[in-house]
Formats: sequence, C-alpha cells, structure tokens
Amino acid sequence: MWLTGERILLTLWVGSLWAIGYIVAPVLFNELDRSTAGNIAGQLFTLVSYLGLFVVTVILFVAFTQNGLAAMQQWRNRILLLVFVLIMVGQFVLHPMMAELKSAGLEGANAKQFATLHGVSSILYMINSLFGLALVTWSAQPKIQIED
Repeated sequence: MWLTGERILLTLWVGSLWAIGYIVAPVLFNELDRSTAGNIAGQLFTLVSYLGLFVVTVILFVAFTQNGLAAMQQWRNRILLLVFVLIMVGQFVLHPMMAELKSAGLEGANAKQFATLHGVSSILYMINSLFGLALVTWSAQPKIQIED
C-alpha cells in the first residue's frame, strides 16, 4: 500500500517540478514583463520547493520508521536526502540572496551576481528534476524475486 502512496507523492512533486520549471515559467517570461513574470515564477518555485520538502520528508520518515538507519543503504533514500539538501540550499540560501539583490536594484555588480545565483539555482533545479524523474521511474517499483 505504501508503494502506491509514495508513487503518488513523488508524481505530484516531480510533475509540478517539470510543469512549473519547463512549461509555466517559460510561458510567463514570454507573455509578461520580466518583473511580473519573475515575481509569479518565484512564488511558484517556492510552492514547488515546499511541496518537495514535504514529500521527501514524508517518504524518508516512513523509510526510517520501517528500517531505521538501514534505510540509508537504499539508493533512493540517499537521492532523497541529497534532493532535500539541494532544495534547502536553493530555497533558504540562494533565493533570499537573490531577493536581496533584486530589492537593492539589478544594476552593475548586483545584476551580475544575481545572474550567477540564478544560474546556480537553475542548475540545482535541473538536478532535482532529473533525480525526481529517476525516483518516479524506478524507486517505487515492486521487487520481483525469482526462485530457483
């Protein structure tokens, strides 16, 4: 039963990652002015981050409850922990720094630093998108045992 719940949670989170990051955000920047598009996209990315933190926390909580520290021997739990760290860095380190630069005005050195932070944030997002895809694809599949 839990495999179904895990698959649903992962699909909800990973689907939102891909839809927001690779469909919605580009449309926003194509249709709206940069400032408005950036503000809306930023809010959406924040929601996706919190959803990701919730999903990863629930899945890891269940894994640790069922298997204790032995849960970290499974590749999916290691990836989930890495994803958790990457989301935390993006949401609570990079995004506040970017917001501070935006509020100070994106001119000169601020614009260059913002672009660098945005690039790093985008790379972390892409990594999480790919890890998420791998988790949805392979982690919740039932194990097939072949008897001799």
